[in-house]
Amino acid sequence: MAQQHTWVDLQVRQAMDRGDFDDLPGAGKPIQDLGDSHDPNWWLKKLVEREHVALLPPSLALRKEDAELDQTLDRFNTEAEVRRHVDDFNQRVVAARYRLPEGPPLITMPRDVDETVAAWSERRTARLAEQRRKAREALADQAAEPEPKRRWWRR
Repeated sequence: MAQQHTWVDLQVRQAMDRGDFDDLPGAGKPIQDLGDSHDPNWWLKKLVEREHVALLPPSLALRKEDAELDQTLDRFNTEAEVRRHVDDFNQRVVAARYRLPEGPPLITMPRDVDETVAAWSERRTARLAEQRRKAREALADQAAEPEPKRRWWRR
């Protein structure tokens, strides 16, 4: 038994001398959950933490999605995509109303598709106009800058 320990120690020492343990991920950091008690759902908690999964009741998840819906819609380029996303959102709101409530009551209302698309279109037009204005200003600034004078000989 003692010979086994010395052989293992020798192998570890040789690996350290070769640099096999250099630049390992997590080097110099404490081992996580070393002193924690055993939790049978440890893997689920780690998954939720690592993937940033929100475990909200459907009513709160829909309320949060409703609050962020305009920002989500601004990422789409076509009216068809916006309509499809708003229709999907409305279907989920209506489906949640027909289910038994889980958690707080559902206060989120379906969105009017035409009003939402019109608001998206106005925001998109304003955003494009702002981008064009900034591009024109950048071109004007470039044109206004005098070109550096060049000497007829170089040093």
